[in-house]
Amino acid sequence: MTGAVTTDTELDEVPAADGDRGATRRFGALALAAAVVVGLLLGYAGGLLTPTFTRPGDHSVEAGFARDMTTHHAQAVEMGMMAFQQGQDLEVRQIGGDIATGQQGEIGTMQTWLRLWKLDPTGDQPPMAWMSDGAGLVKNGLMPGMATPEEMKKLREAKGREFDVLFLRLMIQHHLGGIHMIEGVLAEGHDKDVLAVAQTMKNTQQNDLANLQAALKRLGG
Repeated sequence: MTGAVTTDTELDEVPAADGDRGATRRFGALALAAAVVVGLLLGYAGGLLTPTFTRPGDHSVEAGFARDMTTHHAQAVEMGMMAFQQGQDLEVRQIGGDIATGQQGEIGTMQTWLRLWKLDPTGDQPPMAWMSDGAGLVKNGLMPGMATPEEMKKLREAKGREFDVLFLRLMIQHHLGGIHMIEGVLAEGHDKDVLAVAQTMKNTQQNDLANLQAALKRLGG
């Protein structure tokens, strides 16, 4: 996920003709896709470096968090890729790309944990069962902050400023839900390495929120 938003110098140049811009967008999308893959591989490597002297069990807080946050992150990656490809505003595109690459790397770390713990990547418990108040947080099968299928459809179809504002609103909502889940594992988890990564996730998402909210205010959303 992102730290402070930086400016892509390639995108600061004088606007090109529509054909050139389309080619640039396609090249940028391929570069981002490659970065997402690299982030995933780095996430796997980071997970492999995590000591596992005592493995969390199948119904542990840590296992539930890793499974559910993987699903939660996957939607953020999809939304971030859409923002990078469809966003009209330069900062929105930058934020989207950073979120997609950062959260894909974290997915790699969490999936590596599950493999090292010799646990199934999905498990047999319903979403949020690992969190003491988790059952009440699931709405229509969706974990906290996740966009509904209808909202995702609207985002895919949106254009220009409408897309930018909708993306920012949905991602703010998504991050707020994600932070609540992270606070759950920080409060109830026991594995020191998982807690350390979770704290980093929280710090990053809080920084993201500041950038998302500032961009939304700037766009008048």
